[in-house]
Amino acid sequence: MGDWREEYQRKLVSPDEAVRCIESGDQVFTYAQAAMPVALMEALARRKDELRDVTVYGANTMYPYSILQSSDYRGKINYATFFFQGYEHQYFDRGNVSIISPHFSRLAKCLSDVYHVNVLMMEVAPPDEEGYLYFGIVGTAAGWDVAQKADKIILQINRKQPRAHGYHNRIHIRDVTWLTECDQPLPEYLQPESSEVDRKISELILPMIPDGATLQLGLGGLSNAIGYGLKDRRNLSIHTEMYSDSMMYLAKLGAISGKQVAGFAQGSQALYDYISEGHVEFMPLSIVNDPVEIGKNDNMISINACIMADLTGQVCSESIGFRQYSGTGGQLDFVRGAAMSKGGKSFLCLSSTRTDKQGKRHSKITVDFPKGAVVTTPRSDVMYIVTEYGIADLYLRSIEDRVHAMISIAHPDFRKELHEQAVQNGLIRD
Repeated sequence: MGDWREEYQRKLVSPDEAVRCIESGDQVFTYAQAAMPVALMEALARRKDELRDVTVYGANTMYPYSILQSSDYRGKINYATFFFQGYEHQYFDRGNVSIISPHFSRLAKCLSDVYHVNVLMMEVAPPDEEGYLYFGIVGTAAGWDVAQKADKIILQINRKQPRAHGYHNRIHIRDVTWLTECDQPLPEYLQPESSEVDRKISELILPMIPDGATLQLGLGGLSNAIGYGLKDRRNLSIHTEMYSDSMMYLAKLGAISGKQVAGFAQGSQALYDYISEGHVEFMPLSIVNDPVEIGKNDNMISINACIMADLTGQVCSESIGFRQYSGTGGQLDFVRGAAMSKGGKSFLCLSSTRTDKQGKRHSKITVDFPKGAVVTTPRSDVMYIVTEYGIADLYLRSIEDRVHAMISIAHPDFRKELHEQAVQNGLIRD
């Protein structure tokens, strides 16, 4: 026991000393949300004039890292995100954020085989009595996968970071290059209120979720409306990319009695405290998001939001024209996994209209997508698309059936126009 403690002290250095091992050309994986190694990232930024062609890979950054804020870092310490959110949005136009958009099930392969990441730099929870440091509530998602191939592992220990329980959730001090200590509060995600449209959509979906279902939900008003609306269900389980407050609510209420498996968590401090008690089993996204693994759950229910859909059922969930809004993430992983599940269902949800800056209303269901819009989920994979006006069952349907179903869930003010456009373009017969 004394050996690892001595090794801990030998490897414990300041953030500036810890990042000195990073060299020009290194490819660095970090993480964001509630596992940000802020002290290490800012120490790395201070080496701007010493380094060339270092790239840091992260996602959904909830801290305004210096390297995001200026194009002066470009070519020296670059930043790439695989889910475009948070401060990455705010600073994108400053020129040092690039966007990668893999399926989360392929994230580990993307990092190792395409970008050849050789440095792991992230936040962890303190060691246990055997000298194992624990990935926190986000780190398990890809930390262990990257650690297997990294030749430098630099970890920031935060006593406020909960230990993730589960599979591939820890790393021993002997395998670490350098350690630093920095206790900082975890960033919380404040839950938005559910809108009237969210509530109407949830009322359509809730009757289709049986007792004994396994759930995947995201964040946001719609997910909250559905999650909190399941309080009367029994024997639910969780197999989800992201664990959230609504799932904790259901578990504490007794609606969830089965397994709880997740890739990472995001939400309130109360959620982080709950996770620290070991109620949720965390696994790498390479496992959690594997459609085959998802499909092993009977009655797998996947519910995600999207930006727009066309009349044949193609779904855009990540861009507004050419302007990237988020990322591919795990949507298609779970759509495909639910299709493999006995009794599985996937729902892609959107409000029927949007209003532009001039106050003009537009349909989110269109005959075709605007130039540049990304197809996140192909029509051949889509099961159910839901608006506040109904549910369109598109799974394995003909083009003509799809078009009629999509028109039926569009806003009533746009249905005639959509029907005429569908006829003009040969999608349906008049």
